Amino acid sequence: MTGVALPAGAQMVRTSSVRAVAEVVGQAMAAEGAVCVFGDPGRGKTAAVRMALHDVPVGWKVTWVAVPVRPSVAGMRRAVFDALGLPGRFPHTSALADVAVAGALGEARVLVVDEAQRLPVPCLEYLQSLWDHPGTRITLVMCGAGSERALSRLPQLASRVGGWQEVRRLAAAEVAAARTGFHPLWRTVPASDLTWIDWSCGHGTFRTWAALTAHLQNALLTASDASVDRALLRRLFQRVVPPF
Repeated sequence: MTGVALPAGAQMVRTSSVRAVAEVVGQAMAAEGAVCVFGDPGRGKTAAVRMALHDVPVGWKVTWVAVPVRPSVAGMRRAVFDALGLPGRFPHTSALADVAVAGALGEARVLVVDEAQRLPVPCLEYLQSLWDHPGTRITLVMCGAGSERALSRLPQLASRVGGWQEVRRLAAAEVAAARTGFHPLWRTVPASDLTWIDWSCGHGTFRTWAALTAHLQNALLTASDASVDRALLRRLFQRVVPPF
């Protein structure tokens, strides 16, 4: 999973944010429209989109496009071509590349653009041209921290986005159920302590909890007398919270 290293034994959990993303993506697929999934870093945006697209209807395909660092239109054209897994070498002209890409996008497909906040206006215009092409059937999912700000730079595309879904921090009431479902290590920890962990360190951020789980797992494996108590957890907090 892009951006998140899951510890062994972890399972994804359908939180309220995950359910909201699944709903808005499903609505976009029904209309072959566009959706933007945004929120602060580490909140689980990519994970939520992956869960939403885990079981797509028969006849649909899902393609993830990784946005290059400092993307150009040429770079995005190549990224889409490669993501589609098209046969043969990359065409030597942009026109031929566009014909090949448009042909592959003629069947129902969700095109997920991850790290969309990196996209400058020309790259957004390129994606819009694929979406607008009369021969393509695309549901466009733009995902990333700040992706909503990137889209605001191209009002003609932003105005056509049918769903804006923010992935917020995990609500305090969801912490216990989400973390015990995420990994069995947390099932022996009292709910009050899980709330304390989230208040002290996790802050409702999926990526932080994943990192903390991995450190806890390692601590318990490497020290036979280790137990999950607040003293151990305080030490582990220092490994997952930036020193600034």
